[in-house]
Amino acid sequence: MILTVLSALAEPTRLATMRILHDGNEHCVCDLMQRLDATQSRMSRHMQVLKQAGLVVDRRDAQWVRYRIRPDLPPHLQALLAAALVEEVMA
Repeated sequence: MILTVLSALAEPTRLATMRILHDGNEHCVCDLMQRLDATQSRMSRHMQVLKQAGLVVDRRDAQWVRYRIRPDLPPHLQALLAAALVEEVMA
């Protein structure tokens, strides 16, 4: 499972998505598309990978789908996600 999560987070758009979702709120796929300048099909593929990795959950809201970080994310995955979300500072 760790390799699946690392692989999911290794892609820049998915990592950027997790940074957005890290605020704890639900985000509509339309918001994610706009903020990441992604098409609906591209965003859907990325969200499917994050969902299969067990990092996000979704909820259908009329024609849109809303995503958030999985609330019951195991502690070891929470730590891994936190480490991945830390922006690297170059000296």
